[in-house]
Amino acid sequence: MIELYTHNTPNGHKISIALEELGLPYTVKRVNTFAGEQFAPEFVDLNPNAKIPVIVDTETGQVIYESNAILLYLAEKTGRLMPADPAGRFEAIELLFLQAASVGPMFGQRAFFAYFSSETVPFAFERYSKEAARLEAVMEKLLKGRDYFCGTYSIVDIAFFGWINTAIASFFPVKDYPHLDAWFERVASRPAVRKGISVPEPLIDFAPLRRELA
Repeated sequence: MIELYTHNTPNGHKISIALEELGLPYTVKRVNTFAGEQFAPEFVDLNPNAKIPVIVDTETGQVIYESNAILLYLAEKTGRLMPADPAGRFEAIELLFLQAASVGPMFGQRAFFAYFSSETVPFAFERYSKEAARLEAVMEKLLKGRDYFCGTYSIVDIAFFGWINTAIASFFPVKDYPHLDAWFERVASRPAVRKGISVPEPLIDFAPLRRELA
């Protein structure tokens, strides 16, 4: 059994999608990050960085944090959703690092300055918007001639999907990138993905948060 500590965020949805895809039994422990529950001492004992998601594998007692590390753990535990050949495996690891180091932080900062900062900061929003667009172009290039990032569906697609899904939900569409857009529709149509993005609940409604950034 997997205990999943999560909230309705891009990184949280990555893990619920993966668990649904893999058919692993799991229980959900909701950690309300908007209310600061991630800073509770009992949660910090699980993840010193006070971030969701976290899993506890009750079969082994293993505690894993950092969403892409969790994806790797689940793929290795099941022998699924990861390329088996050495070159493909290394490519998958490269792409997981790319998502964690670049796409997540840049998309996250774009959303922060669009919706959550206490004041409008046009320079910051422009900076992160330009970098997010550059990364979207990188993903577009990576998907040229491929249905999925590694050729076949894998945890890499799950890792990227969490953030592209949130970008689209927060009014940053990817229609200008046809390969990326088609990939998104392909992944979003999977039953396990549709279920996973509802655990523990869907993304927030960004519409009431929209504001003038000029």
